[in-house]
Amino acid sequence: MAHAILMPKPGQMTEECTVIAWHKKEGDPVKRGDILFEIETDKSTMEVEAFDDGVLLKIVAAEGATVPVNTVTAYVGQPGEAIPEAAPTAVPAVPTAPAPTAAPPAPVAEPAAGVAPSSAAPALPSIAPVTTAAAATGDRLRISPRASRAAAEAGIDPRTISGGGPGGRITERDVLAAIAAAAAIAAPGPVTTSPAQVGPAASATTSRPAPTAAPLTTTPADGEEEPRPLSRMRRVIADRLTQSWTSTPHFTVTVAVDVTRLLALRAELKAAGTNLTITDFVLAATSQTLAEFPDVNSRTDGISVWTRRRVHLGVAVALPGGLVVPVIRDADRLPIGELHERAVALASAAREGTLPVDDMTGSTFTVSNLGMFGVEEFSAIINPGEAAILAVSSAIPTAVAIGDGLAVRTIMRLTLSADHRLVDGEMGARFLGALRRRLEDAGSFRQDALNA
Repeated sequence: MAHAILMPKPGQMTEECTVIAWHKKEGDPVKRGDILFEIETDKSTMEVEAFDDGVLLKIVAAEGATVPVNTVTAYVGQPGEAIPEAAPTAVPAVPTAPAPTAAPPAPVAEPAAGVAPSSAAPALPSIAPVTTAAAATGDRLRISPRASRAAAEAGIDPRTISGGGPGGRITERDVLAAIAAAAAIAAPGPVTTSPAQVGPAASATTSRPAPTAAPLTTTPADGEEEPRPLSRMRRVIADRLTQSWTSTPHFTVTVAVDVTRLLALRAELKAAGTNLTITDFVLAATSQTLAEFPDVNSRTDGISVWTRRRVHLGVAVALPGGLVVPVIRDADRLPIGELHERAVALASAAREGTLPVDDMTGSTFTVSNLGMFGVEEFSAIINPGEAAILAVSSAIPTAVAIGDGLAVRTIMRLTLSADHRLVDGEMGARFLGALRRRLEDAGSFRQDALNA
């Protein structure tokens, strides 16, 4: 019988993926291990392989379609083999608006908290309906991944857009132009309602005290641009960090680290041909300290504790659209030179959008470094599934008291945000104390760094 090809679930938090390119077309022979198609998640792209030999009988999810995980995308089988009649269909990238009915308008319900009753969100009109014939054609949709994502987020069918790229390829600029045109058509004037229109329930709200904060409005205020939707990556970040901030009792501890000797060692190593960064030393010291404090490397759900003896260090990397956290596995077992190479390779892959999903999952602790931006001190939000996160600030020349005199030393502040269910203040202070001692003992890095 025909085998269904399901949309994989690349990560724990991934609920849908976008098909960006098919490498096979219907009728092509397929062998186990062949690349069938490419998908794009909120943070990376990946290839999907075939697990069976045969022929690609039918493509269910066309290029540009956004498909829930574990949904059928295609069928592979023997030539002429029947496809299940009740085959699940992929969710299109753009939901079509329901046809208008002649039913009388329903009374307007009481407005939700934080939404002004005198404004209404302008909806983008459907640019053109998608006909069944068009959807059933086997023509390849030539569209860039960025354009596909922009169209999906704006609710525009990319098949209705004329491509301005090479060979008629739809670019992100084409999609943005279509969004702007649709917004210009849809922009309504302010909508007002009377008590008679909103009914008794909504009218009763007029007697309530006015909120102290100005309610959010869905129409642009003076000087504001038209609203744009959050990108998929930003929505994922928002969901995860809101979950962490609202469900995890955070507390922070900060220490000042004298990295004067460490910077001198770095300059010495650079002159000898070994180019390490302050971040490399922080990652090495952090991973060793986590091995010493397994509770800081563990996780809890508030009832049970999972102690983790392996240190899988997440390193926050900023991208134009958001933030990803590549993972250096068994970081405490790596020499500093290999740690440096692994961190550089992961950051490069993240910025190029080629970071495999496996390299973004399974971290036990995260380091976030804003030192390159001149930040004096900050705190970070714990990644869900971890007990703490380390915020690294800039190394700043500072006047400090040494004995009876003053001296200029280079000071770097480290802030630990910890889950108070697992890590109390005393443990957090001892963890940062041990980390500080490692970083201030530059000589302990010398031999390891010279071998890098």
